[in-house]
Amino acid sequence: MSNYIITSSSTADMPLEYFEKRNIPYVPFHFMIDGKEYPDDLGQSISFEDFYQRISEGSMPTTSQVNVGQFVDFFTPFLEEGKDILHIEFSSGLSGTYNSATIAREQLLEDFPDRKIEVVDSLAASGGYGLLLDYAVDKKEEGATLEEVRDWVEENKLNVNHWFFSTDLTHYKRGGRISATSAFFGGMLNIAPLLNMNNKGELTPRKKIRGKKQVIKEMVKKMEEQAVNGTDYDGKCFITHSAVYNDALKVADAIEQSFPALIGKVEINSVGTVIGSHTGPGTVALFFMGDKRVD
Repeated sequence: MSNYIITSSSTADMPLEYFEKRNIPYVPFHFMIDGKEYPDDLGQSISFEDFYQRISEGSMPTTSQVNVGQFVDFFTPFLEEGKDILHIEFSSGLSGTYNSATIAREQLLEDFPDRKIEVVDSLAASGGYGLLLDYAVDKKEEGATLEEVRDWVEENKLNVNHWFFSTDLTHYKRGGRISATSAFFGGMLNIAPLLNMNNKGELTPRKKIRGKKQVIKEMVKKMEEQAVNGTDYDGKCFITHSAVYNDALKVADAIEQSFPALIGKVEINSVGTVIGSHTGPGTVALFFMGDKRVD
């Protein structure tokens, strides 16, 4: 079996301890807030609490993706150590980083022709990206080759289901996901839009639901309909949230009641600073393995 590593970007929205425990090097995106740029280093430079508090007080962060040169710098030390690389990248439907990583790969293979560098477009984001990454590392630890893990990811990435809702529509309006009028009336009427990820890796609004309790019920219903084996689903389930842990916990409790065969408890993590720059506070996202995304 070849000596290879699995790498990713920071936007998998898993804790720093997770990346360290599973030996997954990550390359950080960057964000700017209050006139200063920071790496998306999983809450080290700015805590998630501080980050979302600043947004609540009016700060409007912006983000920058990983460029070709940064990918070259990130990959090179592993290649110099004689390691092959399987890099699983953030959705091309939301960022140009997959293209940048692919260009970096082509450049580096000229200098390291005996090494293998594979770049896979996850078509996933946040905890969905993290879930796909987690299964990939499981496969590696079970003894799968780089090519076998790559092929598994390609075959299964559209089975990672993403469902999101938000109780604060400010940043969805800012990002063009919904109109200013919809955001205004949605806030007045307590509308929480339900969104998911389509098969192009794009975030897509699906329903407008009135009230947090109802949108949580609908999210659980979607998992009951789409998870592998329905309520007998025995895979992993991740949730991420942007400064609304109690809402995430309510979703997790409902999932655990409906899906008693889950592998362990539902894992709850924070939406990171890059994705959080676009969602703002108030978002809860659910991720599980299920029906293949088709639209």
